[in-house]
Amino acid sequence: MRPATDAAQRAYRLGGGLAMAALLLTVAMVGAALSRLSVRGDPAHEASLAGVRVALPAANPAAIALLILATVGVGVLVAVLRGVWTIARAHRRLQRGLPVAGELPEAPDVTVFAHDRVLAFCAGLLRPRVYVSSGALRELGDAELRAVLEHERLHRARRDPLRLVTARLLGEALFFAPAVRTLARRYDTFAELSADEHALAAVGGDASVLASAMLAFDAGVAPERADHALGIAGDWTLPLGLSGMTAAGIAGLALLVWQLGHHAVLRTALVSPAPCVIVLALVPLSALALGLWASRRF
Repeated sequence: MRPATDAAQRAYRLGGGLAMAALLLTVAMVGAALSRLSVRGDPAHEASLAGVRVALPAANPAAIALLILATVGVGVLVAVLRGVWTIARAHRRLQRGLPVAGELPEAPDVTVFAHDRVLAFCAGLLRPRVYVSSGALRELGDAELRAVLEHERLHRARRDPLRLVTARLLGEALFFAPAVRTLARRYDTFAELSADEHALAAVGGDASVLASAMLAFDAGVAPERADHALGIAGDWTLPLGLSGMTAAGIAGLALLVWQLGHHAVLRTALVSPAPCVIVLALVPLSALALGLWASRRF
């Protein structure tokens, strides 16, 4: 197997496994807090605020700690949902605004769009497609164009647009699992190098064709891609130390949530002359604010 392809698969699997574990932990935080909530007909405590009697929920230290973790969990879930909505909206905007000229006659799986610059990319979340600009068709030779199209075709076959945006979104939202973000960046790099390997094989291993195609693009070429095309060995290592610490942190946090769930006592009154639901409303509101703050980083 080609080294970049192997490294990309390992980065994606490791990052995906850690992200799934962190997401399950996030859901467990919220679920544990809800499972310990006991709704009563009468308030557990009452206090006077500006002359108004307000009922307060009763919570022991374990319940308070669990509520804090649940608030963080809700914030993370809000950030994920908002990120999904933002990505879907950006995808629709791209599809509507792209000046499509039609399909490439000799390659009906490729869409041509009108643009003077040399551009090519793979876009689409559920049904990705290869796009190439009219400028690229004009400037690239047959062998160079084939290398470019094969590069993007591998992205399409592997559904890299969906993989990359998902990895980036989860890396930003799951801030307590830092290895997820690092592995997302590594996968981004390895995915490009892997597609270059596929393109190089498609043109018979002629590195000069791939290099010429790279140089034709106005956006430039990343140094690691240029080195890889020239046969310079790259760094295929993964952040195993950081991944191990992240996994240990997730496991430790899961154990903490499990212990807190066994000892937490949380009582509130929803039917009362002075409902303490007003106080409990601060928890989801805080989570919403946290989620919006985290989603701005995406």
